[in-house]
This record gives sequence, structure tokens and C-alpha cells, in this order.
Amino acid sequence: MSKRKILLRVQSSEGTRRVECDPLDTTMDLFQKVHDAFGLSGFCFALFRERGNKDEINSSRSKTLKSIGLNHGDLIYLAPINGALLWPIDSPMNSHTSITPSASGEHDRSEPSTSSSQTSQWKASASFSSSSSSNGSQEDDVDLQLWKIDGKIKRDRDDKFCRHGANACCLHCSPLEPFDEAYLKEQKIKHMSFHSYLRKLTAGVDRGKFVALEDISCRIKLGCKDHPPWPRGICSKCQPNAVTLNRQVYRHVDNITFENPQIVERFLDYWRVTGHQRIGFLYGTYEIHADVPLGIRATVSAIYEPPQESSRDSVSLLLPDEKEDVVDDVARQLGMKRIGWIFTDLIADNMQRGTVQHVRNIESHFLSAQECIMAGHFQNLHPNPCRFSPGGYFGSKFATVCVTGDSTNQVHMEGYQVSNQCMALVRDSCLVPTKDAPELGSIRESSDKQYVPDVYYKEKDNYGNEVPRLARPLPVEYLLVDVPASTPLVPQYKFMVDPMVTQFPVENRMVQGHLQDFATLSTYMRQFSDDQFLLAMSDFHVLLYMATMDMLPLKEHMGPLLEAVRTNDGAKALEWRHSEQWGTVEQLIAATEAPSASGAARDDHGVSGSGLGGGAKWTCPHCTFINASHLSSCEMCNLPRS
Repeated sequence: MSKRKILLRVQSSEGTRRVECDPLDTTMDLFQKVHDAFGLSGFCFALFRERGNKDEINSSRSKTLKSIGLNHGDLIYLAPINGALLWPIDSPMNSHTSITPSASGEHDRSEPSTSSSQTSQWKASASFSSSSSSNGSQEDDVDLQLWKIDGKIKRDRDDKFCRHGANACCLHCSPLEPFDEAYLKEQKIKHMSFHSYLRKLTAGVDRGKFVALEDISCRIKLGCKDHPPWPRGICSKCQPNAVTLNRQVYRHVDNITFENPQIVERFLDYWRVTGHQRIGFLYGTYEIHADVPLGIRATVSAIYEPPQESSRDSVSLLLPDEKEDVVDDVARQLGMKRIGWIFTDLIADNMQRGTVQHVRNIESHFLSAQECIMAGHFQNLHPNPCRFSPGGYFGSKFATVCVTGDSTNQVHMEGYQVSNQCMALVRDSCLVPTKDAPELGSIRESSDKQYVPDVYYKEKDNYGNEVPRLARPLPVEYLLVDVPASTPLVPQYKFMVDPMVTQFPVENRMVQGHLQDFATLSTYMRQFSDDQFLLAMSDFHVLLYMATMDMLPLKEHMGPLLEAVRTNDGAKALEWRHSEQWGTVEQLIAATEAPSASGAARDDHGVSGSGLGGGAKWTCPHCTFINASHLSSCEMCNLPRS
């Protein structure tokens, strides 16, 4: 055995190191020593004997340095695989923040490997780690699941064109990429999924190393010292670029699915009773949509109706909503999040037939400019975490659903999103609606307070040529992305739906018979037996009312109950039913029944049916409100008299 050591020089993008080896060391030992010499955070690198990543040295347990011809003083080259970040955060050789693939928790490689042994799953993990370190955003669960999927479209063997065996593959049966235009056109998929778009960007030789998704900016860059601030000066360095609106080829959400028709029917009850329009926020989850390659489906489980004022032709939100944080927290503990908004635009056509007018079509508009601005505002409030964005977010998964009449005068749903360009125009206060044309928006003109860049869109002239037009006015079709909205053939039920049970009223409906109060909760709970407690609590609106009750707020104590509803655990729900907090509510419910019966008896004898019985007024022991003598429960807090 040779006693003489040899020195090898290893050159990398961060400098050169000397590695002392024995000629009989294996190449696997060489990888380990290079790893230790450079202080690398992982083994996602390759070694080459020549520049330009040529003549690769493979990691092996049997090949020695002497057998592959490495001698004293030889220079070898280190290169990362697929742009992986090799140096840890505290390394003096690297000044920027980075996280290795093993730190992401998805893969932990304990042995060195060569570039030929990396899989597509490892590439996705490496890409995620580097992006998480650079922008600090945490992607949604559905995004992480999609990154682990190959995404390629499998094809069966073609008996007409394939001339090979069952285990072989050729051009006619090889898997297609998820962004294949011919396949999308054949399947009538108008927009590719966002993850297919990302795979297209990272499909080149550089594997997405230089991909950077940035939202456009329509604002002047602050801090320019070459001239006075706007409006006294502006230069090419701080002036935003002109914007040309293009059709967005991808969409962040590929389908909107309501778990069952009763969710929408309950939302439409308000319009059926009053004839007024309504707005609601959609709560649910994001899931993988199998019908579109690498697609995402927004599954709606409940609708929350915020405070609002509405009429036959308009609806406006009353902001701020004081209960918004409570609603989001309850939804989060139930495994849901806010994923979109829904509004109605319904005008009755024939009350006997139950038809509505068809007002939204290609001749008029699909979404008005004001609705596009509102959708852009909501999408800006709910950005989409993205690993390829320097800012950590790009676009939004927040969806818009419009309930209106179709060509057959039946009620139906239409789903939309606005493009990322529209989000930027709304964010920077550049887009405004027109006064008398809902299908047209307009771009503001520059003023002393705000500089607005020129915005153009392209249309065909009389000769078929595409010519740019200034977006004053702007057809809002250039800003829309279609998203199918429907209900599944087999309904799903996260919350209870029983036609034999009178449902609990929906919040913020100021209509007789739709008000939420303690008496309504008592009436609702009397419909269930003791062993049906989980069934009674499986209603999103009941849980919201219990969490926001003024007289006895239960939000701080509802954690176990929400967990029981989320997991459909009847035993855990019954355990919470015996808690002190719910025991207080049951006592109040029981006390509400008795005074109601006695009050009815007094009315039968004519004592106080007309309110003229002459009895002394009584003070509520709970809220100190002074009530009339004939009332059995407090007019202010609805709690029983006794």
C-alpha cells in the first residue's frame, strides 16, 4: 500500500481548495473530503476533470483515485447540480441566504451522488429549498403536493403507429409535457394551469435557474436624487414602463367546486325573500384538480355573508367587518381558508316559472369594470406564495363567482379571476370604471399627485392587422380569466344538511325570520337529541354565532369542539358538551322555554296580549335593560326573564 499522500486542487465558483488524499481512496471518499473542505451543506454537486463540465468523475465505492488517473497536483472542477445552493447561511464563502435541499425536510441525502443519479423529484425539492430561503414565503399545501408530481401526461401504446413491444416507448406513445399545446387544445382547456406554466419555464437547460416572476409596477420608483420629486421632475430610471395588456395563458385556479348545491341555495334564499342582491365570501380548501394537468381546484364548503347594504340593483360592503378575524380563525381551526367571493346579479323574469333575465352575455358584459376592480382588490389582499418570485408572492388563487341568469333564463354560476396585470393596475390605483358603460374601464390620466404610465391593448383593424390602442376606454375582457364553477355529481358534506331540520339563520341578514339571537339558537337546539350534538354543531353559521355572542362569547373555549367538527369525532363533541361553558348555555336554553310557556298562558287570559296589562316593568338581570311587563325574555339580549 502506498504511503505517499497526494494533493488535489478543487476549483469552484467560490474559490479553490486543496484536498489531501491517498491514491487508494475511492471516488466516494473524494466527494466526502471535497464536501468537508468547502463546508458544503449537501452533496448536490458533481466533480469534473475538465472545464465546461466535461469528463465527470462518478462517485463509486470500488473505483480508486489511482485507477481513474488522478495524480498529485491535478486540478478538478466542482459544479452544483441543477443550480442547487451548496453553501449554508453562515458560510463565509457565501454572503447570500440559502437553504439546502435536505433542510427542506423532503429529502436527506447521506451519500454523495453524481448528476446522472438525480431524479425529477430531487430537482423539485432543490428548487423549493432555494426559493424558500430567498423570499421567505411558505407555499400552500397543494403547491407542495404538485411539486412532488411528475406532471407528465401518460399515453397508451398506439396500435397503428407503434412498432415496438409492450415495455418500449416511442414518439407516438411517450408521455407529454403538462404544457403541451396540442393536448390542451384537444381537451378544450383554454388556460394551462399555473404549475404547468412553471414547468414550462423550468424545462430548459438551465432548469429555471434564471426564472424570476415579478409583478409589474405602475408607480414611480422613490429615492431618485437626479431631479426633484414628481411632478417637478422625472427620469427614465424612476419612470415606470408602459404596459401592454396581453391575454394571460395560465390561471392560478382551474376549477371552482361547491361541495353540494345546498350551499348556494342557502345563499340565494336572501334574494328569493327580498329580491335584493347579496355578497358572500367563500371558505374551503385548495385541492389537486385531476382533469387539468397539474391543476388546482378550489373546493367551497361554506359561505360567510359580511355586513352589507343591498338593493335590487346594487350591493355595497360595510367595512371594516369587526368579526372578520374571528371568522377567519374559526375557519382555520375547521381546516378552511378564505378562497374567493360570490355575488348575485339576478332579476326575476317570470315568478311562476322561476326564470331570471339573461343580462350577462357577449353582447353586454361578463363582469363590469367595477366588479373587476373589486376582484383585483380581493386578489391583492390574498396573494399566491411562489418560490420563483423575488418578493415571495405572484398572482393570486382568490376566485370570483357570479350568480346570474344563463341563455335559458335559469340561475347558474360563472367563475372568473382577473389577470396579474389587472391586479397591478388596481393595486397602483390606475384602473377606474366608466360612468355609463359597465363593460368598459379606463386608465387614469397623470396628475400632480400621481404619475400613470401609458397602458395599451391590441385589437385588429379593418385589414386584420393588430394595432395598439390606448386604454381610455378599456374593454375589461382583456383582464379576465375564465374559471369553470359547478357542483359535483356526487355531493360532499363537510357540514350538516338535513331537510327535516330547520336551518340556523345566516349572519348579517336584517330580515324578519332571518335574525340571529339566543332565542333562535334555543329553537334550533331543541330539534336535536343529546346524542345528536355533533350533528347540531356541524353548521358553520351556528359556530360563528357561538364564537361571536355578545352575552356569552365562547370563542376561547371552542377549540376542542371545532376539532371534533373538523374530524367528525362524535365522542369528542359529546365530551365538550359536558364542559362548564356549554352547561351555562344549556341552562339559559332551559330557562328560555319555561318563561315562554308562562307568557303564552298570560296572553290566553288577555292579561298582556296587547301590552296594556298595567304590570310593572322589569329589569333584565343580565344586561340591565328595562323591559315591558308582558315580555318573557329581554328585548335587548333575548335572555329569559328569570
